[in-house]
Amino acid sequence: MGFLAGRVAIVTGAGRGLGRAHALELARLGAHVVVNDLGVERDGAGAASSAPADLVVAEIRDGGGVALANGDDVADWEGARRMVTAAIQAWGRLDVLVCNAGFLRDRMFVSSEEGEWDDVLRVHVKGHVAPARHAAAHWRDAAKRGEAVDARIVNTTSGAGLQGSIGQAAYAAAKGAIASLTLVQAAELGRYGVTANAIAPAARTRMTEAAFAAMMKRPESGFDAMAPDNVSPLVAWLASAESRAITGRVFDVQGGKITVEDGWRPGPSVDHGARWDPRKLGDVVRDLVATAPVPAAVWGAS
Repeated sequence: MGFLAGRVAIVTGAGRGLGRAHALELARLGAHVVVNDLGVERDGAGAASSAPADLVVAEIRDGGGVALANGDDVADWEGARRMVTAAIQAWGRLDVLVCNAGFLRDRMFVSSEEGEWDDVLRVHVKGHVAPARHAAAHWRDAAKRGEAVDARIVNTTSGAGLQGSIGQAAYAAAKGAIASLTLVQAAELGRYGVTANAIAPAARTRMTEAAFAAMMKRPESGFDAMAPDNVSPLVAWLASAESRAITGRVFDVQGGKITVEDGWRPGPSVDHGARWDPRKLGDVVRDLVATAPVPAAVWGAS
């Protein structure tokens, strides 16, 4: 029996890159997988195509696995509902949702355009919210019927969202929102038998190989730390029954290295016990900042 035998999973954006690697790994370990992909270009442009998802499904089936393709838009409310329904209708259940789909509209903040913000926030934030909302409703209803639920949400944030990234204001804002969303999902859905965690992967994909060419360059020999399939073992473990005690966490994953991110938390403070005089806050704020941990550097900052 495979490590994930009997589990049913949806992986969004699974036609290429990290999503493809996740879908292949989950299927290799015995899960039945819905391979969702809209089939558009790196920047979200171009006509939708079923080809990327179909190719991954064929690869899974050729390896003896079970999968079906889905071409719904993750950020479309009804499309996300159809995606969740497709898994349940095909295999009678849903256990795992891996939210991975996304694209880039990189630009310096002062030059960014409204449409770019709308597009990036839609695909990343709403594209995480919509599938998870319908999956969560399914799991809540099952729990209320007295059924045993042992379900998983695995979200995809980024170092850009956790530390910031020069030239990626919209992407960083969206990925930061996903990290916060994960905390809320974990807190609210635990009562129904659902865990929610997020990964912040560093890997070579269409979204990173141009922006970080030197970092993502394939080595001539030895371990290829930036290969996307290095990230998928953690996704598979988080998708498993073995991870049920872990929720509300964000993991940085790069090559063979896994790091638990330590997010926003209260730091040094001072309580005046009364309303502050702004003219007397200078030394107070400087002292607080001096005793607080130094923030991680923003990606791309000199």
